[in-house]
Amino acid sequence: MARVEDYGLIGDLQTAALVGRDGSIDWACFPRFDSGACFAALLGTPEHGRWLVTPRTDAWEGERRYRPCTLVLETEWETDTGAVRVIDFMPPRGKAPDIVRIVEGVRGHVEMFSELVVRYDYGGTIPWVRRTGDGRLAVAGPDALCFRTPVEHRGENLRTLGEFTVRKGDRVPFTLTWYPSNERPPRAIDAEHALDETVDFWQDWANACGYDGEWKADVQASLVVLKGLTYAPTGGIVAAPTTSLPEKIGGERNWDYRYCWLRDATLTLLAFLNAGYLDEARAWRTWLLRAAAGDPSALQIMYGVAGERRLIELTLDWLPGYEGSKPVRVGNAAAGQFQLDVYGEVLDALHQGRVHELEASKEAWALQRRLLGFLEHAWKEPDEGIWEVRGPRRHFTHSKVMAWVAFDRGVQAVERFGRNGPVERWRAIRTEIHREVCENGYDPELNSFTQFYGSKRLNASLLMIPLVGFLPADDARMVGTVAAIERELVRDQLVYRYSHDEEARSVDGLPPGEGAFLPCTFWLADNLALQGRLDEVREIFERLLDLRSDLGLLAEEWDPSARRQLGNFPQAFTHVALVNTAFNLTRQEQRSPMQQRAPHEEPSTY
Repeated sequence: MARVEDYGLIGDLQTAALVGRDGSIDWACFPRFDSGACFAALLGTPEHGRWLVTPRTDAWEGERRYRPCTLVLETEWETDTGAVRVIDFMPPRGKAPDIVRIVEGVRGHVEMFSELVVRYDYGGTIPWVRRTGDGRLAVAGPDALCFRTPVEHRGENLRTLGEFTVRKGDRVPFTLTWYPSNERPPRAIDAEHALDETVDFWQDWANACGYDGEWKADVQASLVVLKGLTYAPTGGIVAAPTTSLPEKIGGERNWDYRYCWLRDATLTLLAFLNAGYLDEARAWRTWLLRAAAGDPSALQIMYGVAGERRLIELTLDWLPGYEGSKPVRVGNAAAGQFQLDVYGEVLDALHQGRVHELEASKEAWALQRRLLGFLEHAWKEPDEGIWEVRGPRRHFTHSKVMAWVAFDRGVQAVERFGRNGPVERWRAIRTEIHREVCENGYDPELNSFTQFYGSKRLNASLLMIPLVGFLPADDARMVGTVAAIERELVRDQLVYRYSHDEEARSVDGLPPGEGAFLPCTFWLADNLALQGRLDEVREIFERLLDLRSDLGLLAEEWDPSARRQLGNFPQAFTHVALVNTAFNLTRQEQRSPMQQRAPHEEPSTY
């Protein structure tokens, strides 16, 4: 089976697909990111659905790349008789999602093979396939796909097969279009016209990026990925386009990330704001107001792409899982958890909108006041924390810090931006939380903040403390915390979320074992930058850039032993951390040494 990083992402701002080096599309969900997959070979075998277009003869990959600043993927193969290129993309759309593949002859001639295996409902349902005047229709239940190409195909063993020869200069189109099975098939699209429009769309969007520093190409590439994870009809941003890619090969830490985590989405929003993409920020704020409407005590940590609240977690027992990693899950039970930090992240995101002069919204401020009203008492409660532990609730230090952030941003809204609110009460609560965290979340013997009150355990979420402005990076307690994390949680320049031992199992309720956590490694780089250790930051940042796939994509984690990526892919959390670290490092390098070590007037992006 292909490694996670062997896949390329294509998408249309409503759903996405993963394309392997071998020319096989092994994952695609229609019509939304969180819909049932019609190609699920990623979590099973080809019999669970895929679409392969590849040379019939012995071939080796010559090159694989995105067209600059796009999600248009080009894969080339060399053979003894010639060279061929396959161009894969999904045109940004209104209603009907399309996957378009154009096979281009580059040199000589190449014998090609196409195999379409449609299996709806995550590989569990075989459709009825029939010919039409200009293609084939695959129908089952509510789903239908229309397959069109000039290449002659045949049915064999519940698969649709075709062979053809491509010569230099030939361009052979294939299109696959989803539509509701109770409707007529959509009209055929022109593949070449769709290609031109798709390239123009992505390049026009990427070229509006406001970052012009040393890593401009890297930042643009990650921003394109983040844009590709945006559900355009609502403005929601999914954490990843996949489910159940494991955090440990053969393990059970396999989660569905095709939903909108408030945390991930707000961090993505900050990256968009810093890069000058106000339209995305505005759309996300509107999505948030719809999703979070109602009782603030019922605020969830995640929602469906249209704001759905019920994300019931199920296991798909017929799928063997990626490299045998079971169970395969859809839905996510963590939607029902209580996580204090999301209140701080939401308030901070809306604060950053004000800082970046996003137009004022009475509805947004009303929401913030309701959230703070609930938090006046709720901040004292234990929670499941940022890592969504499935063990007992605890008083996690990071959660309390983010509760402080919520009240701090509320105070700033009144003091700096003229909003109306009970600022004296908010100031008092902010002071109380700060004092409690410094007393109960810090261990003088360890010279470090700890994972939760009264513990001796470290946690990489503590790296957020200076990034949100709770304490300066050069505060002695924070310097000690960074040193402790470097000593206990860093291996091969990469940061682990926490120590994996039996005590950890009692905290998060799952068997220990996962890879190094890439977003936390970016947070370490941010801390070192704020401490003025810029040479070390550069080394870590370049190391992280080197871990990207050849297409510039990153999952959530890295296995240093097997030297491979782990977890759902590509991961918004990781790409947003890359973008924000590039901004932070550029900003710090442009300051004088004294400014680099000075306390931040404005919290860092994170």
